[in-house]
Amino acid sequence: MSEPLCVVTGATGAIGPIIVDELARSGFRVRGVSRHGENAADITDLDAMRRALSGADCVIHAAALLHINDPSPAMYDLYRRVNVGGTENVVRAAAEAGVRRIVYCSTIAVYGYNRQQTLTEEDEPRPDTIYGETKLAGERAVLASGVGVVLRLSAVYGARVKGNYQRLLHGIARGRFVGVGDGSNRRTLIHERDVARAAVLAAKHAAAANAVFNVTDGTTHTVREIVDAMAAAVGRKPPRITLPVAPIRRTIGAVEFLARIAHVRPPVTRALLEKYLEDVAVNGDKIRRVLGFEPAYDLQRGWADAAETLRRSGALR
Repeated sequence: MSEPLCVVTGATGAIGPIIVDELARSGFRVRGVSRHGENAADITDLDAMRRALSGADCVIHAAALLHINDPSPAMYDLYRRVNVGGTENVVRAAAEAGVRRIVYCSTIAVYGYNRQQTLTEEDEPRPDTIYGETKLAGERAVLASGVGVVLRLSAVYGARVKGNYQRLLHGIARGRFVGVGDGSNRRTLIHERDVARAAVLAAKHAAAANAVFNVTDGTTHTVREIVDAMAAAVGRKPPRITLPVAPIRRTIGAVEFLARIAHVRPPVTRALLEKYLEDVAVNGDKIRRVLGFEPAYDLQRGWADAAETLRRSGALR
């Protein structure tokens, strides 16, 4: 009997290559597809998805237009075309191919932010960004297939994952980080390699079918704890200088106003500040209880791994 074939969309993205490697180690044949390179396929093209999923046993759908701070309204149609229409194409092509399992890499952004409670899969999603809205619509399409599994990923970090957390790590490494507020606002994180392990487990486990799972490292962290772990990973003392929130908000607002007048990009925006200050915490007990998932990376090990990998590549000094 041949090894099962699993298709990975977004195979060259932030977490796609790690999922591909984990699948191969777990006994799957893998067909990675992305918009460019070998096996190129655009998820917004239904016929391309039909070809990509032909003969597949399962698909891990990781391709998406990811969150960016303060996207322009002009991007909203693109979010819907990729995250909703593209996911609907994957679901339709999977049904036609007889795929037995669709694993959808979603996000805890579907819950919305600053709800001041630790959320479980039973709590009603209240997305407050176009990214969260379109990922929630994608979830519904996947679950309607009857063979779907939704993984609501916490903030993913690691050497391959660019974005706010990696910028923060570089700032701390260079001694250029100054906090805003007391750092007590909460976050839930997951290391990129644990994301891959959770995705492969969801592809294999019988109890995963038609379920939604939050994926976390098992703990809720404050921003101060995250910054301290980053500082330890890059050999810096934990930064302790912080600035009060209200005057910083006003200052950044003034900078944005002047930047608009000058038709230049502001060095920092209120959207970026609010992203730093947001509070979001979810509970990841269900995936541990139902599927037996155990994260391998806590905060300290995860950031030490990310920093060391970036150093070896020359991306972090």
